[in-house]
Amino acid sequence: MSIVVTGATGHLGRLVIEGLLDAGVPASEIAAVVRDKDRAARLAERGVELRVADYNEPGTLRGVFAAGDRVLLISGSEVGRRVPQHRAVTEAAREAGVALLAYTGILGGPDADFDLAAEHKATEELILASGLPHTFLRNGWYHENYTENLAPVLAHGAVVGSAGEGRVASAARADYAAAAVAVLTGEGHEGAAYELSGDVAWSLPEYAAEVARLSGKEISYADVSPEEHVAVLTGAGVPEPLAAILVDVDAAIARGRLAGTSGDLARLIGRPTTPLADAVSAALRG
Repeated sequence: MSIVVTGATGHLGRLVIEGLLDAGVPASEIAAVVRDKDRAARLAERGVELRVADYNEPGTLRGVFAAGDRVLLISGSEVGRRVPQHRAVTEAAREAGVALLAYTGILGGPDADFDLAAEHKATEELILASGLPHTFLRNGWYHENYTENLAPVLAHGAVVGSAGEGRVASAARADYAAAAVAVLTGEGHEGAAYELSGDVAWSLPEYAAEVARLSGKEISYADVSPEEHVAVLTGAGVPEPLAAILVDVDAAIARGRLAGTSGDLARLIGRPTTPLADAVSAALRG
């Protein structure tokens, strides 16, 4: 039996594997599903088993899982292609008879009413239909969705958005990784759906004020129309389909869809979630 992490060379996947090792799971009992072995060389050096497969090629997933494995399906990054990708992983996991399939979905699950949630909801339905023992890790927004893009904020002195006074209960990527580790190494999580979010919900005006406080620069929040927001993003090089999805997320934030503070994340990881200020400070340090 292995603990198997898909998307293992991505930001979240790497943190999950680090967390498993830190939790005392022997490297020989961890398997990383990767598309490119070269990108995973450091994992292999630490003794983690590499299993090569591609979400887009279902045939490559045969033999990647084994009976009794605990599998973390980290959602694909290609918006618009994720349902067939996740179907391929789920079918391979079912055929292998894995002991648990944990999936990183999105906050709100079936009640999430914004465009980015559609593929996550469809994936949860696929997993339910498979009959596999499962856990849904419904991740909220990451601090890093904002803090990894501080350069233009500092350059222009403004956070631009279209969420108004809507609030976001974000948490650090490492917090969500720790929750996945808790599920993969713990017991009693089968059938659970965890609504994962930070302990504190904040607004974009408050975020701008926090960046100003910690950077010592004058930073304001510019609330623009959805159309203006799309234009700003595409002007910065974001592809128009992705820009539309991001603006739709801001509309969801305005409706309170990413503001929930259930406490599930803090309970799973056994500590408070990482404050937004810590993430801003880390980003400013570079």
